Amino acid sequence: MTGVLIVVFALLFFACILVSIALHEIGHMVPAKAFGIRVPKYFVGFGPTLWSTTRGETEYGVKWIPLGGYVRLMGMYPPARPGRRDTRLARFADSARAYEWAEITPDDIANNRLFYQKKTWQKLIVMAGGPAMNLLIAFVLFWSILGLHGSWQPQPVVAEVQSCIIRETQPTAQCVVPDTPAAKSGIRAGDRIVEFNGVAISSYEQLTDLIRANLDGEARLVVDRDGVRTPLTPVRTVVTGVPDKLDPGKRIPAGWFGITPTSVLVKGGPGDVVAQMWQLTEQSVVAIAQFPVKVYNVAVDLIQGKPRDIYGPLSIVGASRAAGEVAASDTIDSTDKLVLFGSLLAAVNLFLALFNFVPLPPLDGGHIAGALWEAIRRAGAKLLGRDDPGPFDTAQLLPVAYVVGAFLLLTGVVLIVADIISPMQLL
Repeated sequence: MTGVLIVVFALLFFACILVSIALHEIGHMVPAKAFGIRVPKYFVGFGPTLWSTTRGETEYGVKWIPLGGYVRLMGMYPPARPGRRDTRLARFADSARAYEWAEITPDDIANNRLFYQKKTWQKLIVMAGGPAMNLLIAFVLFWSILGLHGSWQPQPVVAEVQSCIIRETQPTAQCVVPDTPAAKSGIRAGDRIVEFNGVAISSYEQLTDLIRANLDGEARLVVDRDGVRTPLTPVRTVVTGVPDKLDPGKRIPAGWFGITPTSVLVKGGPGDVVAQMWQLTEQSVVAIAQFPVKVYNVAVDLIQGKPRDIYGPLSIVGASRAAGEVAASDTIDSTDKLVLFGSLLAAVNLFLALFNFVPLPPLDGGHIAGALWEAIRRAGAKLLGRDDPGPFDTAQLLPVAYVVGAFLLLTGVVLIVADIISPMQLL
């Protein structure tokens, strides 16, 4: 029965991602139509058409391979500039341009219905509309969770004092004498830490930052014990390896004290959601920068039969499977399952938005970069009193688009195979 539930919830999560992709493309299509750009096609999926219908001048439909989507905007490639040099790149760009321009009509040109004819700010809105939609989805999901349910936040109040420093060479050794800095300091369960090395403590996050930075230095703590400020015995924190905040898969040396904090369920508003999303954004940017290396590591681990790194990348298949396992788990109550399910979907949308902002074609960020470069060239020409250089010929970037597209296809295949053969174990 558990296996059936995993499949059911995995398919449900997969469907939610497809809805997110469909909304991403709507984020492009709506402003494009508002600015008068002709939009002949809007599809979810790739490959042969499963179903379609035409409304007005746009064909809407679903294709057989549900791993993405697209909206076609007419006039992405401007006409070739007269007098340009006849190079292999120019001929390559012209072949792609000819394919698109075969469907462009004189009315499209006369009525300014082509993408390249639009102003820079309009191009930016159209191309940023897709990622912005994913950001909006992530924000709404996180706000719903934080506002209605809340999130468990650790407090600078001691729930448990750890007795032993667990060493890698003796992971199961029993303590004869408590040896953690916390145990030696005399701290007790229920104490609220109010001062660390002379710094007033307002949150557990602040406390952990101070402890980490302290390495093996002296630690002088003051606690509130039954309403009385009580200085503890000075001790020295110990150096251990902890996950890096921006790259959890990387361990860095940091100070360690040895307490387990209490946690309370705290609800939040839009500002708290923005702060949460900003922290995830910082982590996602680091993950995107390391994406090629991490995919390579996934492939190597798969070949060598090693378990998956829980901080490594997932495909849409792997994310759906993980969501299915969370939803079908009997160790988590229904409310927490819904929270984790929604949080994972929100995180996927946030990552999709940030990934699409990467300034390389065929990603949205590549078109945004092209529009900005066009604006810079035109502004520079105007400032220097030169002729308008015209729209930037994005067709010349097609070799880059093909290389990036091939890379994304290859990484997608690697991750899907890994997620099927060696799935990530989150629970």
